[in-house]
Amino acid sequence: MSHSHGNTPAAWTAVTVAMLGFLVGAVGLLFNPVNMVIFWVGAAITVASLVVFGVMAKLGYNES
Repeated sequence: MSHSHGNTPAAWTAVTVAMLGFLVGAVGLLFNPVNMVIFWVGAAITVASLVVFGVMAKLGYNES
């Protein structure tokens, strides 16, 4: 395993975006009745974190 495993700008950014997606999705579930549009927007943001990581890794931000 690499010395910088998980401690790169790409990893931190992807985790931050994923956490934002989970937060948005959770807020959608708090409404009464549940707001599925907000929930699915949160899910899409969470999936987008993988794209963000891939792009940043290709740009070289996944190296220490």
